[in-house]
Amino acid sequence: METEGFSKPRIPVSTYRLQFNGQFRFSDAERIIPYLHEIGITDIYSSPYFRSRKNSIHGYDIVDPSALNPEVGTEDEYNELIKELKKHQMGQILDIVPNHMCIESRENIWWMDVLENGPSSVYAKFFDIDWKPVKKELQNKVLLPVLGDQYGKALENQELKLKLEEGRFFVCYYEHRFPVSPRTYIYILQHRMDSLENLLSKDTEDFKEYLGIISALNDLPPYTEKNPLKIKERHLKQKDIKERLRVLCNNNAQVRGFIEENIGIFNGVKGIPKSFDLLDKLLNRQAYRLSYWRVAIHEINYRRFFDINSLGSIRMEELSVFNETHRLVFRLIREGKVTGLRVDHPDGLYDPSKYFHLLQKGCYLQARSALLEKLKEGIPPGNRSSFMEPEITREYDELLSSDPQGKPFYIVGEKILTKGERMPDEWPIFSTTGYVFMNSLNGIFVETKNAKAFERIYSKFIRESVNFHDIVYNARKLIMNISMSSEINTLGHYLNDLSEKNRHTRDFTLNSLTDVIKEVIAFFPVYRTYINSYEVADRDRQYIELAVSKAKRKNPAINTSVFDFLKDVLLLNFPDDFSGNDKKEWLDFVMRFQQITGPLMAKGVEDTAFYIYNRLVSLNEVGGMPERFGTPLETFHGQNIERNKFWPHALITASTHDSKRSEDVRARINVLSEIPEEWKKRLLLWDRLNRKKKLIVDNRRVPDRNEEYLLYQTLIGAWPINIENEYEDFKKRIKEYMIKALREAKINTSWINPDAIYEEALLIFIDSVLSDTSGNRFLNDFRPFQKMISDYGMSNSLSQTLLKITSPGVPDFYQGTEIWNFSLVDPDNRRPVDYGTRKKMLEEIKRLESEIGILKLAKELTASRNDGRIKLYVICKALNYRKNNRQLFEGSEYIPLEIHGEMANNICAFSRVLLNRRVIVVVPRFLTQFCNQTGDISFPGEEWEDSFLAVPFDDAGAGYMNVFTGEILTVRNQNEAAVLNIREIFGNFPVALLDRVNG
Repeated sequence: METEGFSKPRIPVSTYRLQFNGQFRFSDAERIIPYLHEIGITDIYSSPYFRSRKNSIHGYDIVDPSALNPEVGTEDEYNELIKELKKHQMGQILDIVPNHMCIESRENIWWMDVLENGPSSVYAKFFDIDWKPVKKELQNKVLLPVLGDQYGKALENQELKLKLEEGRFFVCYYEHRFPVSPRTYIYILQHRMDSLENLLSKDTEDFKEYLGIISALNDLPPYTEKNPLKIKERHLKQKDIKERLRVLCNNNAQVRGFIEENIGIFNGVKGIPKSFDLLDKLLNRQAYRLSYWRVAIHEINYRRFFDINSLGSIRMEELSVFNETHRLVFRLIREGKVTGLRVDHPDGLYDPSKYFHLLQKGCYLQARSALLEKLKEGIPPGNRSSFMEPEITREYDELLSSDPQGKPFYIVGEKILTKGERMPDEWPIFSTTGYVFMNSLNGIFVETKNAKAFERIYSKFIRESVNFHDIVYNARKLIMNISMSSEINTLGHYLNDLSEKNRHTRDFTLNSLTDVIKEVIAFFPVYRTYINSYEVADRDRQYIELAVSKAKRKNPAINTSVFDFLKDVLLLNFPDDFSGNDKKEWLDFVMRFQQITGPLMAKGVEDTAFYIYNRLVSLNEVGGMPERFGTPLETFHGQNIERNKFWPHALITASTHDSKRSEDVRARINVLSEIPEEWKKRLLLWDRLNRKKKLIVDNRRVPDRNEEYLLYQTLIGAWPINIENEYEDFKKRIKEYMIKALREAKINTSWINPDAIYEEALLIFIDSVLSDTSGNRFLNDFRPFQKMISDYGMSNSLSQTLLKITSPGVPDFYQGTEIWNFSLVDPDNRRPVDYGTRKKMLEEIKRLESEIGILKLAKELTASRNDGRIKLYVICKALNYRKNNRQLFEGSEYIPLEIHGEMANNICAFSRVLLNRRVIVVVPRFLTQFCNQTGDISFPGEEWEDSFLAVPFDDAGAGYMNVFTGEILTVRNQNEAAVLNIREIFGNFPVALLDRVNG
């Protein structure tokens, strides 16, 4: 087969994340495309928009991956959006969810079929269900922890009701509806048969049909049937039976009435426990077991997304599952409507590497659809086989072998990397979604030299010395013992089975093996390893050995041989006499172990420890390491150089839908790191002023001191600029955030066991602290301090925005962050965005530039920076510059630049150089060290006078134009070095993007 090689992927210049839901539809997105195009965005980055659970605000709870979400829009509206994108030569990155589906919606027909047919469902292998769990009562059943109370109470309270709809029986629990296994219809239909005989003559056709339906039900294969032919027979027959029952009920009111009476009897009589026996027996014969939601902690037997019972994991390692779940994705790619993919939570997959290779193969086939058309001439596209077309697969493999780095489609993965960890080289993707950059970028605005001072301030305020690593260890153990203990218990039993097969390990107890698994995971240094064959990579070996070594030291009372056994299993150090099947079982354990460590890491660190360790909460970000107080500039530059070399098209971001705080909130809180003494003074004062506002609950003052410390930082970071217009809404947001933060911390309340009295006392404290009265001494002191912090925070925000746009990678913008955005963690960051205001701002900027010129405009925007136009201006100017000079940013060198003078530490500068083209980026930081106490950053003064930017590749007389002001700055000699004066660079605008010009 002739080929021209890989199709070239579309590489975005920049992306803009859009959160689709019922409040923001395809038609809404279509209307803002011209605006996004105008500010320099080249690709929208869409949240999942396949059919989701009703009223979903995020789209990750998908119920049908083969259909668009009707709440987001119709196919026609979607096509109009695509037309608008193509009109502006823009692409679309689509966020896809291969790991899980929502299983609490009747619209998920795959899951409903599993509940109806159990292991004999044609979709049984779609979901990761343990049909032979340790609890024997769950043999060939799925545990459904959906009840709000114990099963017996819910049953006798008539919360579970049997119903008949269109020839099918269901058990309903409020909005939930569970199908009844057709074979068990018999128990309903045969109940009180003598009464039906009295109603209908035995000789009537309807009575004979009724008996025929019962006879057919008796002939159905059981739901435990595994034979494919029997399964097919079962499905065909029960479909026919349901239709016969539907027709009979519609045609004969007496039959319908008789069945309805039986249903009433099965549903029981409140107050008469015995009357519920029939329904109880019917439920016990189903392929599921309804239970109290708390039971999930210990006994759930399907793999979940993290600890969310409503999200069931799917077995993407099965090719049929892959094909079915990606059918629509591939169609949209083939039609040119989707030009890139963002893969959610690949660490939850059984084999991420295999998945990404399958995905690239599938995308490659779509790019070669014309060739496929020739191969299958005359066959309609809808009838084509799966993407695993032999010819295409062979071509792809040949191309990949000749170019291992070849990636025909733009794909990024949502992968969290820890310190020193790199993306797996074998993944055929363009890197991650930007968390490493986000934390590194944020970190350079944290004054690292004040780490010890902040440690003292934090410890003294909360009256406790804390260690972040200890918090992480305890948090992981808590998650493993509480919310995800069922997953750990399952692993423990699996490891116990493996130990029983060898006389040297069979005496290890189940408890000791489970404990060792917990301890090793508690010390795991990365989210997961990626072992998928009998060869263990050095990186994975190091991670496992490190975790086992730390776990051993922590637990001297546990026999080291148990740790050694687990290490041998994880490293696949097989005994000499192992058979092929034995090796396969060990490898399967390892791959299942790997699936669990990621969720446990996320729940233990991001969703627990990050809400406990509050020293400087701007560092508590997804993928972050808050124990490290900031990022040295050398590290930031080094990471940029590495990304430029190995992952030049990785997404880089400052805010995402998963962020704990928006970039602008963090930019403000970072300012505190510059002024530890002032922060300490404020804390002591606020503590004294607010002490009497705390209520006492169970001998505890509410909030506790750590929670109070978090609240003050949150108020500083999220305080609206125009607070008068949104004060009540802001108080509501703060209350909702603090309740979530406390529940995530799991110290005084939690999601599983909320303490309503404690939470109410917290809300009363917030109301009191934020009481907008003249006598509120706290607010009287807080407001001017917050105003000062806010001014410096704006400078930080502008600096990090420009750095993001000009650093190696693809700059990504979260919706609404093109002006000041002070959102907190979701759902706060999913509030509707006012695009009307943003459009007007852009129009105003364009009008002013044409009327008064770019220099006066820059000064005007700096003076009126509170309204947010200045951030939009920086983004618009810098993004369009990057778009118009994309080769300069995508194929250039990244060169850190030196600053001479006393303020050298207050500048971050680098150059992007390609042949004779170059651009220089210069931004300030730590402005509290020399600006006046009002935070006035308009025109930095004499402090900059002796500071110079070294321009080693230029001679005196060379010129640079500031993209934001239009000024031409001239290189001059200073102590035999070519330099630009920092005071001139920042003379009229807070940040600088300098384009080399001739002369």
